[in-house]
Amino acid sequence: MIIRDRQWLGSAKMVSGCIKEHEANVARYNRLHEAYRGNATIMQRSMLDGLPNNKLVHNYPRYIVAVASGYLVGNPVNYQSDQDITPLQEAYKAARVDSVDSELAKDASLYGKGVELVYADETGKARASALDPRFAFVVYDNTVENKPMLGVRYYATYDVEGKPAGYDVIVYDDTSITHYHGDQAADAVYSPGATEPHYFGRVPMVEYFNNDDETSDFEAVLTLIDAYDKLQSDRLNDNEQMVQALLVLTGATLEAEPDVIVNGELIRRGRTAGQALRQDKFLQLPDQTATAQYLAKPSDGQSAEILRQNIKADIHKFSMIPDLTDENFAANASGVAMKYKLFGLEQLVMVKERWFKEALSERLLLFSNYLSLKGGRVIDPDSVEITFKRALPANELEVSQMMSYLNGIVPKSLLVAQVPFVTDPAKALEELEAERLADDRRQAALFEKPVIDDELLD
Repeated sequence: MIIRDRQWLGSAKMVSGCIKEHEANVARYNRLHEAYRGNATIMQRSMLDGLPNNKLVHNYPRYIVAVASGYLVGNPVNYQSDQDITPLQEAYKAARVDSVDSELAKDASLYGKGVELVYADETGKARASALDPRFAFVVYDNTVENKPMLGVRYYATYDVEGKPAGYDVIVYDDTSITHYHGDQAADAVYSPGATEPHYFGRVPMVEYFNNDDETSDFEAVLTLIDAYDKLQSDRLNDNEQMVQALLVLTGATLEAEPDVIVNGELIRRGRTAGQALRQDKFLQLPDQTATAQYLAKPSDGQSAEILRQNIKADIHKFSMIPDLTDENFAANASGVAMKYKLFGLEQLVMVKERWFKEALSERLLLFSNYLSLKGGRVIDPDSVEITFKRALPANELEVSQMMSYLNGIVPKSLLVAQVPFVTDPAKALEELEAERLADDRRQAALFEKPVIDDELLD
C-alpha cells in the first residue's frame, strides 16, 4: 500500500515518487509472474558439457493460484439487500463483473493484490476491468481510514515500427482523469496533457488485497518448489547417466570390425567396438579372469523418494492448499471429514474474503454514484449483504438427509438454501408453495360433492 499525506495531493513530485516506489516492486511481481508461467529457477541451471541437464518444472504456483482463487469466487458473488438494488444488479450483469471477479481473485493470489478500473464505455454504461498490478496502483492518505487519493496507471508505448516511444501515465482522482506522456513513467507527470471528468464521485480504481502483507499465496513456498524441481531433475539426470555409464573391462579389449574391401574397393565399413556392443547386445571375454562392469554412481532411490514426499507435503502444508489428488480425498468422504481436510484452505480463504469484500463495497459505491446520475438512488453499501459460496463438491444425499431431519424445526427458507443446485432460494420457495397450493386444489376437487340437477333426475 502506497501512502502519502493528503496535503501533497496535486503535486507532480508526489505522483512521481509514488511511481518510483511502485517500480521498486516490479522485479518481485515479475518473479512471481514468471514462476506462475512455469519459468522456474531450474530453467536457468547449466551443467558441464556432456552431462545430462534435464529441467523438470512442477507448476505448483499455477495449481495454488487456481485452487485458492477458484475456492473463493468459483461461484459468483451474491448481493442481497432490503432496498431495491435491481438497477445495480442489472449494471453488474451488463458489465460481466463475475468474470472480472475471477481475474481479480487470480491476480490477488498471484501478485498479492488485484487492481480494478471502473469506467464508462463509449455508450455511457458503467464497466469494470482488471488491470495488471505491475503497472497500476492506488495511493492512499495517511489517515486511520486510508482513503484512496489517486489511482495511477502507466504503460510503455511504441511507434509505428515497434520501437520504444516513452510511457503514457494516466492519473485518476475523485473527479477527473489526467493524461501524461514522457520518456520515463516517473518523469511524465511533470508535463500534464488532456484532462477529462469521470463522474464516479470517487477514485475509480480499486485494489483487492490478498492479505494484510500483500503477499502471493505461493510466495512463501517458492524455495520449496525450486527444491522439488531440482530433486526431480537430478533423479532423471542420474537415470540418464546410469544408461550412459562407462563400461570398464579388465583383462580384455574391444576391437573394431575390419572394413570389407573387394578388388581394392570398399564394400562395407566395419562397425566400431561400441556399435557392435550396442547392436549385438553381447560381449565375449577371453578367459575367466577377465571382467566387465559399468562405472556408475550408487543411487539410493528410497531416500530420494522419502525426500520428495517430504518436500511435497511441506509445499501443501505451508501454502495451506490441499493435495486434491491425495487418497484421503475420497469421493465417499462425509461433509464433516471433507471440512477437516480443507480446514487450512478455509482459513486462508476467509482472510482473502474479508479483503475482497471490502474492495467490492468500494466498487458498489462507484457504480451506485454513477447510476444515481441517471435517476437512480445512491445505495448504502452497509445495507447490501455480500456473500460468497464456496466451490465445493456436495454430498447431495447427506444434504437431503439433513433437510429431512430438520424439517419443521428450521425455517424452510434456510433449508432450501442448503440445496447445492438451488441458486435462488427465495424463488425456489415461492415455486414450492405454488405447487403445494395447486396440489391442495386438485385434492379438494376430487372430494367435492357432485351437484345433481333435479330436472335430470325427473
